Amino acid sequence: MSTLQQLNDELASVASGVQRSLVRIVSGRNSVGAGAIWHSDGLIVTNAHVVGRGHDLQVRLADGRTLPAHVLAHSHERDLAALAVEAKDLPAIPLGRSRALKPGDFVMALGYPWGVANGATGGIVIGVGKDFPELPHLAYDGVVANLRLRPGHSGGPLVDFQGRLVGVNMLMNGPEIGVAIAVDVVKEFLRDRLGSSTPETIV
Repeated sequence: MSTLQQLNDELASVASGVQRSLVRIVSGRNSVGAGAIWHSDGLIVTNAHVVGRGHDLQVRLADGRTLPAHVLAHSHERDLAALAVEAKDLPAIPLGRSRALKPGDFVMALGYPWGVANGATGGIVIGVGKDFPELPHLAYDGVVANLRLRPGHSGGPLVDFQGRLVGVNMLMNGPEIGVAIAVDVVKEFLRDRLGSSTPETIV
């Protein structure tokens, strides 16, 4: 097997593994974005702008089930929201550390671009933090990479080459630059908002 074929197979395997933890978030009849299963007992993370006012939210799981969801916590400043669904033994996404990322590391974003299931895009990390001249509105640490996020990627997982969550897809800055909320910020958000009820996997 050639090196390129092996790399292709490894990346496809990463995407396939992450898809188990990827969810589609629907408001009424509209598919509005994506999310990731944070904990097996039904905790899901996404963007605040994906859930909007939180009315009539449903989450479609990779196994085909559609479950009603409610908002546990949200922060417009950090553009994060935590949702809950009534389910057990869900495939939670493995957690990484955004502070461990370096420029040049590979990352992959998954979601539902234009409603396409399990849409994946990959790229290289440009930097991690909030001090980017082209992103003056970034109040918290983000992962900036040269990948193309599209409508429907919002709220979905950004993962490293091992399939570990390192960010939550947030926005595009120009045609080639994608920005995700760093997973370490997500951990802080959940600790702040959910406190002692937060699953141990957050830390």
